[in-house]
Amino acid sequence: MTPTALIADDEEHLRAYLRSKLQRHWPELQIVAEATNGIEAADAIARLSPSVAFLDIKMPGLSGLEVAQGIETDTRLVFVTAYDEFALDAFERAAVDYLVKPVSEERLGRTIERLRKALQEAAPLPELAQLLSQLTRAQPRAESGGQLRWVRASRGNTTSHVPIQEVMYFQSDDKYVVVHTRDGEHLIRTPLAELIAGLDPEVFWQIHRSSIVNMEYVAGTRRDEAGRLFVRMRDSEAELPVSRAYMHRFRQM
Repeated sequence: MTPTALIADDEEHLRAYLRSKLQRHWPELQIVAEATNGIEAADAIARLSPSVAFLDIKMPGLSGLEVAQGIETDTRLVFVTAYDEFALDAFERAAVDYLVKPVSEERLGRTIERLRKALQEAAPLPELAQLLSQLTRAQPRAESGGQLRWVRASRGNTTSHVPIQEVMYFQSDDKYVVVHTRDGEHLIRTPLAELIAGLDPEVFWQIHRSSIVNMEYVAGTRRDEAGRLFVRMRDSEAELPVSRAYMHRFRQM
């Protein structure tokens, strides 16, 4: 099978550089798409299921980390990042490949050899959940002031304080995050990436870039015929998709 790739970076010169070097050092690789932002990258990965995706960490729309949180395909990831000792150490320990800007031809060559070998041997995909959680929580953001006890949310013209233990799950929806409780839906403007910093990680699990669930309300899981995993919520008909990065957390269920 011909290997395929996606290149996602908002810098045109870097996309062109990667494209030319990949064509030179990995001529059988077919570059099926390029993306200038995270939303385009996520859509292309879901639609094309490339063998490899080169993801810039910092992109408009969605970061490379947020794109990775929603991937449900068997795409192998290579993160492209400016130098950060903490991030590079995390990538090394998770056995996830990365390229440091400016990308050297020698380093790219080593990455290509590793990718070729992994694809030929059908090596298991790295488990990304811990890496993504670690790096996402390390991103600069406003101080959370400790764990949240409630969220200030609106429903219609009414604003109320929703106790955090009553939240069944959070789900991002365009400009808002929807707070789902037994009593209905509320809206907040805090992005999931900021919200998760104030949640108890033992209770609230991120299962997708657009979803965080309260495990106290999880009834179980279900797989469909395509092997995709879904979380079933108690006291609700909701079933939420679990992206590849987080599937291993549910193996015991």
